[in-house]
Amino acid sequence: MRTSRIVIKNLFGISERVLDGKSIELSGPKGSGKTSVLDAIRYALTNRSDRDYIIRQGADEGEILIETDTGLTIDRKARTNQAPYIKVRDGALTHTRPAEFLNQIFTPLQLNPIEFTQMSRQEKNRVILNLIEFDWDLEWIKEQFGEIPQGVDYSKHILEVLADIQSENGVYYQSRQNINRDIRNNKALIAEIAKDIPENYDLEKWQNYDLGEKYRELEKLKDRNAKIARAKAFRESYDNKLRGLQAERDIAIAAEEKAIANERENLKSTIERLKAEIRAAEEKLAGLDDKLKDKVAVIEAQYKEKLAKLDNHNGIANEWADKEPADVSALTAEIELAEKMKKHINEYRRMLAKQAETEELIKQSEELTRKIELARELPAKILQNAKIPIEGLTVENGIPLINGLPISNLSSGELLELCVDIAAAKPGQLNIILIDEVGRLDTKSRCRLYRKCVEKGIHFIATRAADSEDIEVTELDSIEAIDAYEAEELKKAEKVG
Repeated sequence: MRTSRIVIKNLFGISERVLDGKSIELSGPKGSGKTSVLDAIRYALTNRSDRDYIIRQGADEGEILIETDTGLTIDRKARTNQAPYIKVRDGALTHTRPAEFLNQIFTPLQLNPIEFTQMSRQEKNRVILNLIEFDWDLEWIKEQFGEIPQGVDYSKHILEVLADIQSENGVYYQSRQNINRDIRNNKALIAEIAKDIPENYDLEKWQNYDLGEKYRELEKLKDRNAKIARAKAFRESYDNKLRGLQAERDIAIAAEEKAIANERENLKSTIERLKAEIRAAEEKLAGLDDKLKDKVAVIEAQYKEKLAKLDNHNGIANEWADKEPADVSALTAEIELAEKMKKHINEYRRMLAKQAETEELIKQSEELTRKIELARELPAKILQNAKIPIEGLTVENGIPLINGLPISNLSSGELLELCVDIAAAKPGQLNIILIDEVGRLDTKSRCRLYRKCVEKGIHFIATRAADSEDIEVTELDSIEAIDAYEAEELKKAEKVG
């Protein structure tokens, strides 16, 4: 859709100017009203202006009328005593929401492409990315990633969003870095713990091993073996003990016999000395045999008692002495091993916990890697299905490239040419572009820009400061006209040079 006629009355210092829809360059001195033409067209389309005075001084009303080759007319009036007026008709149809309709038929870059050249790198990238049409919302993000990734500005274009999700500064990447660091630390700790734990360590076996019961079993075996050893030793010493008992008996009897003999001799002496006591001594003498029998009887009784005790012990010894001692070496070794193994239980449990934790961290890291890779893969899939309006536009890591070059690498002329591409990109657009102060470009770059507009079917109105006394209008509606203009401008430059 191309403008066919523009009429400006009493706006921004312009009393009246009529443009016939041809592409033109307005050149003239500063303050001559070149930019006012552009401001009036911007005002018609946006109802906005940075100027303090919109209506020309002395007038009550200012108006701009824009007609297109499709039958669309835009009539906007600014009035001092009445509300502003806007009427947008498309053939017989009058649009009831003119502002909403107008916003759909142009992009801000068409009205001020110079502003695009002055934007920051991030702003330029965003403008270009917004041209790539892909329908998405947060539900789409959630379907892809299973969640809404944190730390991302979702007001950006989807390709920028995906670039932020997978970037090294993104939450996923940083989280994976932290998790991988924990995995490395855990593995180092596990290796440190494992070096002191025997190979094929059986935690369940050793934590359930009843060390106390085994100790009690070992003590019983040792006590049994001790009894057997004592029994054998006792049996081996039985004869000696028996002879000892017999000797003890004989010695006791001999001692008693000797004592009686001595007493006998003494008594005989006493009889000799004490005849008066013979009768008493004889009586006593008669009882000595009985006394000896009693003494012998006591000694024999003691002997028999000790002999019975000895025989009893010997019987117990005979009961155990023929038994084979149990081999406690295996049980002792088992207990010693169990003691060593039980010392590892807590560390082994700690190692298992760290291994489980590490496995979970690895799963988390792998899931984050999957999401990062997904964020890296999705742009290619999006670009396969998305509408890319500009030839040579690609996207890498969320950064738009024009023929392989970042937007920041383009010159001012190339940026303006890109604005022309953008203006021509959307079907149904109002094919007009307003280029203020195009004199910032050299002649060749300027003419290349004009040619591109003509080739794309874009109606352009450009302004350029010049030394003329008044505004000069140069029609540049064909390649031939632009070639002639370029030759003339280069000739002028040579003369100045």
